[in-house]
Amino acid sequence: MGVIDTFRLDGQVAVITGAGRGIGEGIALCLAEAGADVVLAARRGAEIEGVAEQVRALGRRALAVPTDVLDMGALDALAQAAVDGLGRLDLWVSNAGGAQDRTMRTLAETPEAAWDNQIDLNLKAVWAGANAAAQRMSDGGCIVNISSVGALRPGPTNGPYVAAKAGVNSLTMTLSAELGPRIRVNGVAPGPIPTEVMFEATKLTEEQLTQYIAPTLTMKRLGTPRDVGAAVVYLASPAASWITGQTLVVAGGA
Repeated sequence: MGVIDTFRLDGQVAVITGAGRGIGEGIALCLAEAGADVVLAARRGAEIEGVAEQVRALGRRALAVPTDVLDMGALDALAQAAVDGLGRLDLWVSNAGGAQDRTMRTLAETPEAAWDNQIDLNLKAVWAGANAAAQRMSDGGCIVNISSVGALRPGPTNGPYVAAKAGVNSLTMTLSAELGPRIRVNGVAPGPIPTEVMFEATKLTEEQLTQYIAPTLTMKRLGTPRDVGAAVVYLASPAASWITGQTLVVAGGA
């Protein structure tokens, strides 16, 4: 087997949460291009079915499963749906995240309900998803948790989110130690990528993000969902078979 072949995911089945658009959609399509069949999860059924059609056009199988990741029972059902519908579960990508009200505020101004929602969505759901997946994965399985470069620095007006993502980085390390060597667990920490969530949270347009944020990055451009998708393909593939417990920063030098 040549080195390029070790990046293939032929015959594997991947679950991606938050897969209806943005980064999740990019991850799903990259995994399909690498040979994986995919189970797409999000609350909006029409969106994940649209991504499923794109996956099928690439010649891969796809299953769209409407899922609320705040419901632990729904995550367990999602993992089982992969096994029942596509025959196995090899890769679990916890990508769903963000903030329900998408409002920037200081920690002192954060209502308890907003804090709880962000911790549940960005951290608890990652833990619950990993547990559901690990129970059904065969040896050699892989979990990839989507974190954020914001977890590595202060996050004024975005404190609950970056705290939760810092927790994801820690959770990734602990899960890797507890589940290895049977299952590898890694993370990806993206930098600024123009998505609907970012537009609503920052109140900036893509043009404004390009004008004000891109010049601060070493690579002088914003990221794309495929930048993250390529990193997930690598971490999920045999090429990364000796990598676990790591969070790969994909942020253009941010």
